[in-house]
Amino acid sequence: MKLVVVGNGMVGQRFVEALRARDTEGRWEVTVLAEESRPAYDRVGLSAYFTGTSAEELSLVPEGFYDDAAEVTLRLGEPALSVDRVRRVVTTARGEYPYDALVLATGSYPFVPPVTGSDLPGCFVYRTLDDLEALADHCAGRHSGAVVGGGLLGLEAANALRLLGLRTHVVEFAPRLMPMQLDEAGGAMLRRHVEALGLAVHTATRTERLQAGPDGFVERMVFAADAAAATGAADAGSTDAAGPGIDVDTVVFAAGVRPRDDLARACGLEVGPRGGVVVDRTCRTSDPAVYAIGECANVDGQVHGLVAPGYAMAEVVAGQLLGGDDTFAAADTSTKLKLLGVDVASFGTPAGELDVVYSDPAHGIYAKLALTDDAQTLLGGILVGDASAYAVLRASVNGPLPGKLADFLGSGEVPGDLPGGAQVCSCHAVTKDDVLTAVGDGHTDVAGLKACTRAGTGCGSCVPLLRTLLAQAGVEQSRAMCEHFAYSRQELFDLVRVRELRSFSRIVQEFGTGRGCDVCKPAIASILASLGNGHILDGEQAALQDTNDRFLANLQRNGTYSVVPRIPGGEITPDKLLVIAEVARDFNLYTKITGAQRIDLLGARVEQLPLIWRRLVDAGMESGHAYGKAVRTVKSCVGTTWCRYGVQDSVSLAVNLELRYRGLRSPHKIKAAVSGCARECAEARGKDVGVIATENGWNLFVGGNGGFRPRHADLFATDLDTETLVRTIDRFLMFYVRTADRLQRTAAWIEGMDGGLDHLRSVIVDDALGICADLDAAMEHHVGSYSDEWAATLNDPEKLGRFVSFVNAPGTPDPSIEFVTQRGQAVPADAPVLVAGPTLATRTQREVDR
Repeated sequence: MKLVVVGNGMVGQRFVEALRARDTEGRWEVTVLAEESRPAYDRVGLSAYFTGTSAEELSLVPEGFYDDAAEVTLRLGEPALSVDRVRRVVTTARGEYPYDALVLATGSYPFVPPVTGSDLPGCFVYRTLDDLEALADHCAGRHSGAVVGGGLLGLEAANALRLLGLRTHVVEFAPRLMPMQLDEAGGAMLRRHVEALGLAVHTATRTERLQAGPDGFVERMVFAADAAAATGAADAGSTDAAGPGIDVDTVVFAAGVRPRDDLARACGLEVGPRGGVVVDRTCRTSDPAVYAIGECANVDGQVHGLVAPGYAMAEVVAGQLLGGDDTFAAADTSTKLKLLGVDVASFGTPAGELDVVYSDPAHGIYAKLALTDDAQTLLGGILVGDASAYAVLRASVNGPLPGKLADFLGSGEVPGDLPGGAQVCSCHAVTKDDVLTAVGDGHTDVAGLKACTRAGTGCGSCVPLLRTLLAQAGVEQSRAMCEHFAYSRQELFDLVRVRELRSFSRIVQEFGTGRGCDVCKPAIASILASLGNGHILDGEQAALQDTNDRFLANLQRNGTYSVVPRIPGGEITPDKLLVIAEVARDFNLYTKITGAQRIDLLGARVEQLPLIWRRLVDAGMESGHAYGKAVRTVKSCVGTTWCRYGVQDSVSLAVNLELRYRGLRSPHKIKAAVSGCARECAEARGKDVGVIATENGWNLFVGGNGGFRPRHADLFATDLDTETLVRTIDRFLMFYVRTADRLQRTAAWIEGMDGGLDHLRSVIVDDALGICADLDAAMEHHVGSYSDEWAATLNDPEKLGRFVSFVNAPGTPDPSIEFVTQRGQAVPADAPVLVAGPTLATRTQREVDR
């Protein structure tokens, strides 16, 4: 029998996969008609395109899936033009396709509000990869953009404009961001996060019209005067005779979607009053031979705009076509996203009879749980800022709350009594019992559970919960770095070291699969650098680095970079201070004394970096590695050099340690400090390596970290002489480099070590593993082979060729980067400022100046 599927989006592809998996007898010959020129791709993860993910990496089609034309044929770039339900034929521009059954998976189209000028050049929608490519091409050389719509898609589009280097505005008609998912307080918390990134937010604001500039492209967005006056939107943009509004040269409409039901309407199928092909619980339309799934389908008067209900419909129709009695149950509209780097989640029914609210403005965290009036049953909730608990809370909907809210939110740990019927994966309706059954059948890792149950293959938010359930089932967890390598970072480090491999391609060839990803590439780049594999921008290594390492500088939110010269121990001569001051003045850089006794020069454009480095290197300074996962600084007090309380020369030790370990690449950044007495002015106990002077020598502390979970370092050894101290730190650092997981701070590394601090002491003091000589030799090799990355880059024309804003115009600065003055220094034009009034409010510096 012949089956025609119209549409090859996420849901259409999911349906074809489900049917092929079930149709073991080959009952259906499938033809898929796709409008786009590309096979199905991850539309949910579309914004990853602007962070370097290729279109191929976004593909959802398994390799070779459409190779067997006898089973399924994919017709790319061949949209269906009409359906003849009497003859049961679908017509395209290339021919006719008869069917015994027809599945409409036509999805939705972007809704563009009736705004005058919405068809001007410079206006875009945000729906397909072609849309994104056109947007990226247009934004080259542009300065400012606005997104119409502050929902999920709107914030994704705003992030895209931000990543493309534009000053970005979000214009939302509703009184808060994400009005369909968040309540007023949650929307306010999200707004704080968004504005802190430098985006301007205009809520309760209606766009009245767009005006063109002299070149015919959009130049200005004019707000409706009534909405602007009601919200103060006029204060957030410029105001002139044309009305309140903002000057923009790019506009993206992301105000929602509408079901794409034109094909169904034309052939006489029933559609809903507000659109969508009407279907019953079997997803069958008013024509028994035609089904509709995904965003084009109207079930019980509702159109679902999320992928999880679409996947559920795909499974239902696959079962129906093979004689099953599958039906579509109530849709799970839970969602968890990271928007502009902010966790946002909504699950269940966010409004209940009793609301429990947790708000932490200091850390930007908001949570609201909806309960029954007896506080015994969880109905739903909202999470903003930290969604660690999302998977478990969603799985607990319609059951008891899994613990005390204040204790539970930050950890997200799974309670042991999570009911078996709790849904772990909403994308594929997988319960805890389903997962445990799969574990009992021998699927004892996340990859196996994905293959068996499909849990974790949708949005991916349930993967942490899968790992926890495996652990609760007594299954030892794989420490594989990613899907391309079945080894932990430590195992891979040893393999690379022993085999003396020097390139990513050789490492993948011998120990991995595929082309790598943004997890394994930077990790292997770090491993190769730790093993002294030359300059990090040499040859193939350059392509592995993340943005900071690629440009040997720290990328800032407005597209500029910061330059941090090394100042060992915080000690610097007046002549070097003068050079830093002159560089900051001549390049108009924002200057900041850091908490690690260094001077940060911020606001450098990429093409200015080599010019700045040349001045600093000629003055005898070098890279401070503020951009790398490496040893950063060794902070110190003035010790016996000046202080009347000092008992040891902390400055000399700090300088020697920093110069000894400079450039040592590691799983995460490392900071150290030396205090000259017990008064601890260098704050050594907050560092990965802390040294505090005593009357008899030095006390060594290890494993202190700042960050989200601040932790004091633990006392490791007491009253060490300087030689023993340095040797112990050598071994500690090198053992950490070799055995820690990727992006694991020293505190977490020690906490996760069997035997903890005692085991660590036995390894690097007592040599229990017999590796101390090797660790000593490795450190000596690092010390002897160190070279400054800035100086090496300046002497290599090929490396210098990387430092341009535009490849086709190397000397042209990025015109989208603008500065204003704040407290006497240049800052980004959209820098947020807290302005005192009746309440503290966030404004951009440009708005304050205006």
